[in-house]
Amino acid sequence: MDKTALGKIRLFLFDLDGTLYLGSRLFPFTRPLLSRLRETGRDYRFLTNNSSRSVADYVAKLRRLGIPAAPEDFVTSAQATVQYLRETLPGAPLYVCGTASLKAELSGAGFPVTEDPDAAAGIVMGYDTELTYQKLWDVSRLLTQRPDIPYIATNPDLVCPTEFGFVPDCGSVCAMLQTATGRRPLVIGKPEPRMPRLAISRCGVPPERCAVVGDRIYTDIKCGQNAGIPGILVLSGETTPEILAASPDKPDLVLRDAGEILVALEA
Repeated sequence: MDKTALGKIRLFLFDLDGTLYLGSRLFPFTRPLLSRLRETGRDYRFLTNNSSRSVADYVAKLRRLGIPAAPEDFVTSAQATVQYLRETLPGAPLYVCGTASLKAELSGAGFPVTEDPDAAAGIVMGYDTELTYQKLWDVSRLLTQRPDIPYIATNPDLVCPTEFGFVPDCGSVCAMLQTATGRRPLVIGKPEPRMPRLAISRCGVPPERCAVVGDRIYTDIKCGQNAGIPGILVLSGETTPEILAASPDKPDLVLRDAGEILVALEA
């Protein structure tokens, strides 16, 4: 895939942090890129593994950054987790190692969230910016004493990018719990194909006219590969040229940043 093929893409599935903004700093190309896509009859959706915020939180954040956004513009790992839970544990009480926003999203979808580990029928791990040692204790006890309890992670990201570097994400916490208990979770978000398939089904665009755009090879690019759609890597977030060179998984296209998409479309 080269840049000339970008004109054939009708639906861009964008990662957010590290791709369209970094922390609370919007990249200068983001607003004109998103506007140009819809002006030319194309569309986009935001695919985020970050389960610390609800869709309403994301809508509010993007609007603060000057990006017009609506709930239907998002496909999140929390939404994909809800879909999976409805298929496998309908209405089950959950112990959630996650933020209040994630708990509210699960509760609003019909899953009682319990603070009593012994009342839980499943465990959900998210990117928990409100993490406490008590939560780690409770999850460790559940994983050890109840080896058959369903154990689900919204996403496998090891770090979350910030303006100063990186902080531990859900994958790092799950790795810590694996060291303590030997248990690994079932991962729902990227790189699994559920999120892009959700977006494609909602938008009605054939997979060959879609592309995933993100800054991580092991989540964004691998997700595109698993869903059978092209993956476009941007070097504005986590991935460096050195990481790219060492990775066995290669994107279909590498860009300095997503602003190059705008340049290609204008050309």
